[in-house]
Amino acid sequence: MIGFPSAQARSHYDFLKPQLRDAESGEMEFPAEYMFKGVPNRLDEGADPVEVTLGQMDACGVEIGLVGLSEVALRAIAAHPKRFRPTLEVDPNDITKAVRRIRAAYEEHGIVAVTTFPAGCNPQVPVSDRRYYPIYQTCIDLDLPIVSNAGIAGPRVPSACQDVMHFDQVCYDFPELRIVMRHGAEPWEDLAVKLMLKWPGLYYMTSAFAPKYYPKAIVDYANTRGADKVMYAGYYPMGLSLERIFRELPDVPFKPEVRAKFLRENAMRVFKLGER
Repeated sequence: MIGFPSAQARSHYDFLKPQLRDAESGEMEFPAEYMFKGVPNRLDEGADPVEVTLGQMDACGVEIGLVGLSEVALRAIAAHPKRFRPTLEVDPNDITKAVRRIRAAYEEHGIVAVTTFPAGCNPQVPVSDRRYYPIYQTCIDLDLPIVSNAGIAGPRVPSACQDVMHFDQVCYDFPELRIVMRHGAEPWEDLAVKLMLKWPGLYYMTSAFAPKYYPKAIVDYANTRGADKVMYAGYYPMGLSLERIFRELPDVPFKPEVRAKFLRENAMRVFKLGER
């Protein structure tokens, strides 16, 4: 999970404004700013956001970044097709439009995943809500994983729609679907582990967490029965620098054989990056 720095980063979160009610959120550069320090989402005058991100990736040994579809992303993919792969963010409130967008993005741009932020939809949509079901089936039909926020939302909006227990019903109803939980699953990380043990198609990525804050339950699971279920995801430039992430990663007590799966092999398999 990676993106491109912007001189207008604040405008990227305009979609959340109708849901935010507290005065402080309206003054933040991004709606979960209270949780992060030194947010790197800025761009010097004259700098190329694609080259800035690519330079950060090169410095930290990141070969492939999954980027949300945008004009900048399409330019990056055209110039560096081996380094960037597109994903599509959807809001299921308009079901037909969402399904058509997924199919068009798959045909035109070769997306490798669908992503969604249930608490950021307006109105919010619980993970197990019927509005998501045509999207889940479309992902199965196109052999795409869906990446969904799980746990307490960073922005100051309600979070019940992202309760990890919702994934239990979805996995039951769609046993062929590959689901990747992102953004922590806290405070239900123990439940996330229990559900990953139960359901073969349920996975976890470490997006939005600095390595020193990776949940202990997730690290322990990766080192035991979950070596194939937990994968790296960053948060550059939205909240964390790659320099900080990779400076802290060596201190995470992954077993050597788990670390290779965490950093590369699991993502290559789940997102089928070697096949597209």
